[in-house]
Amino acid sequence: MQTALLDTLAAQYGWHNYQISPIESGLINHTYKVVTPNGKFVLQQVNTNVFKQPLAIDANMQLLKHQLANAQPNYLCVTPIAGIDGNTLHQVNHQYFRAFRFIEGSHTVATVNTPKQAYEAAKAFAKFTAVCNAIDANALQETLPNFHNLPLRYQQFEAALHIANDERLKTCKTLIEALQTQQTIVNKYEAFIAHPNAIKRVTHHDTKISNVLFNEADEAICAIDLDTVMPGYFISDVGDMIRTYVCPVSEEESDLSKIIVRKNYLQAIQAGYYSHMQQHLTAFEQAHFFFAGEALIYMQALRFCTDYLQNDVYYPIKYPHHNLVRANNQMQLLLALQDVL
Repeated sequence: MQTALLDTLAAQYGWHNYQISPIESGLINHTYKVVTPNGKFVLQQVNTNVFKQPLAIDANMQLLKHQLANAQPNYLCVTPIAGIDGNTLHQVNHQYFRAFRFIEGSHTVATVNTPKQAYEAAKAFAKFTAVCNAIDANALQETLPNFHNLPLRYQQFEAALHIANDERLKTCKTLIEALQTQQTIVNKYEAFIAHPNAIKRVTHHDTKISNVLFNEADEAICAIDLDTVMPGYFISDVGDMIRTYVCPVSEEESDLSKIIVRKNYLQAIQAGYYSHMQQHLTAFEQAHFFFAGEALIYMQALRFCTDYLQNDVYYPIKYPHHNLVRANNQMQLLLALQDVL
């Protein structure tokens, strides 16, 4: 970060004699740790290529902060702090920045290595939704419209089939057929959201393990990174946890033989989530608990395949056919999950 820009931001927060170092774990926003004589902070530049409405994100976070302060004053809700001017979001040179207090004794983890971590993370995300139960979800703005809109993702996949070049269509012919065979997942999802007992709640929408703060005993402190918090269905949070926790390898793995579902991790997710949310979920929702995994894994396979057919315009790639590898990976994970359900 440029010195002049950093000095401008430091003045906004009254930071003097500060030291700054990058935090590399984030994938979307640029994040830094700032150490000052008066405490430690996390400084973040909002990625406006992804989040095109940073003011909406800030408004959502302030709504959560004030509502929870009244309804759940003991819940740790990590939201931006105000600068000297009272604002929690600062625009400098057409870029948006915010700062958070650093939570002492906390750390994040990049991958799920134990069932306990899966349980603790699921418990943290469930607690977040549970404490937000009194908040009207419709009061939140949609920061990423149609983010988990599965029918739309299928429509985009179908549209890509009509514009893709012959070489790419031929390369992923088997995958395309497999995705089309699973279209019933879209129908089931549409039936779910149309049902009166599918409740729209305050939902995190990005429940990867790195969005949980842990203490030194590997116990979850709270969910963080609230940029994607908006109205949604429990399927989004549970499905994303299943998608990213149950397999021992990531979506980048090209060896499909390594893609398996660890049943004890699947059970840990359910136990952790139910510890705070079972009393809030309807019987209809509970009957769709593991379907959440099918829906989110299938959606991600569609998105990777669609991007491959569109010549890799969305997801960054490191080598040719990278998105095809990712799509095949997720398709294999979907089949593995269906085998154990």
